[in-house]
Amino acid sequence: MKNLPTLVTPEWWVQHADQPLQFVDARFFLPTEERDAAAEFAQAHLPGAVFFDIDAVNDRSTPLPHMLPPPEAFCQFMHTLGINSRDPIICYDEGGLMGACRVWWTFRVYGHETVAVLDGGLPAWQAAGLPITTGPTQRPHTSVPFIAKFHPERLAVLATVRAALQQHSAQVIDARSAERFAGQAPEPRPGLRSGHMPGAINIPFTDVITPQGFLADPTHLQAVFTAAGIDLHRPIITSCGSGVSAAVLLLALDRLGHRQLALYDGSWAEWAARDDTPIVQG
Repeated sequence: MKNLPTLVTPEWWVQHADQPLQFVDARFFLPTEERDAAAEFAQAHLPGAVFFDIDAVNDRSTPLPHMLPPPEAFCQFMHTLGINSRDPIICYDEGGLMGACRVWWTFRVYGHETVAVLDGGLPAWQAAGLPITTGPTQRPHTSVPFIAKFHPERLAVLATVRAALQQHSAQVIDARSAERFAGQAPEPRPGLRSGHMPGAINIPFTDVITPQGFLADPTHLQAVFTAAGIDLHRPIITSCGSGVSAAVLLLALDRLGHRQLALYDGSWAEWAARDDTPIVQG
């Protein structure tokens, strides 16, 4: 399917149900939520969906949480899930878009362009009266390998972010809450300093999502970024607590047609844990 939109709805799927679309369940919970994503997937998921655990396939060479896996590890994981480079992918989560957007971004970093996010996730699917299933999904290992084509411009590392802040080569948007950004609320991960990077702009990811868990309409998105002083014609790097909710802002910006986008994978979990990175509060 060559013309897969970035954002799809359950109604869109009904119109394209005859197409070979692969659902990827990307539900994700913070440790403080004390929820088991794999167990909840087994209790209810979209028919034929496979579970993408971002904490199971990551870069094991760093203590930072759920960092982007090396290409070979990602390809092996795709083989385990039965996914190849030709599969059109629809990512979804339990609502809120965080996990789905993170996995959407991961596929795009590795060159898989036919990947979309299901707007509203599992709740929207159920509200539309569409079927769900239980138990594991048995999908045969594909004989066609997944070929990763790394796009480094979609990934920001510490040095990239330092340069962006010092040289103003890109705008850095922090997707954490206003309270965490200002240093008025503690970080959910122990041992991290509070505050934000000097020069970063705060747009909480919840500002681009409706109360029902859908991505806001383009008019609202445009207003949010404009009000924050974002120049939509210049490069943007998004950051958050650990590189997950930052992907929601990427989806919102992509929806507005912005293409010079990168995600800071280490995010605040890396920046705030170092002693050579400046932090401001307020």
